[in-house]
Amino acid sequence: MSEVFKSTDQARSLLLPKLGSLLQKTDEMPWQDCGAPGFWAKPLVEDAAAGMRTWLMKVDAGAFSDMHAHSEYEQIYVLAGSFYDQDGRYGPGDFIVRSPGAMHTAGSDDGATVLLFYSAVTDESR
Repeated sequence: MSEVFKSTDQARSLLLPKLGSLLQKTDEMPWQDCGAPGFWAKPLVEDAAAGMRTWLMKVDAGAFSDMHAHSEYEQIYVLAGSFYDQDGRYGPGDFIVRSPGAMHTAGSDDGATVLLFYSAVTDESR
């Protein structure tokens, strides 16, 4: 299995709050290179103990990622632009969920912004 996207600055992401609420001002965060050309991330929450990550991802026009998989569930919500994989093309408001280990591509012809949720496999989710 190939994990393509990696966070480079976990110090800027939040952990899940023990009490109350936390705020992440995403407009003030820089886009980070996440390990694949043309893919940029803003890690919002990364909590290894809870087994979850939430990212904003920007995909440059023409960017493409070869077949890869993630060890977690991956949920993708398209916010702007268009996004595609080997199964189809998606626009604003479209939602895709992948099982752990599901091989897939990722790309955009004209650029896209997506919200990504990754969550660990648990005994309850099987």
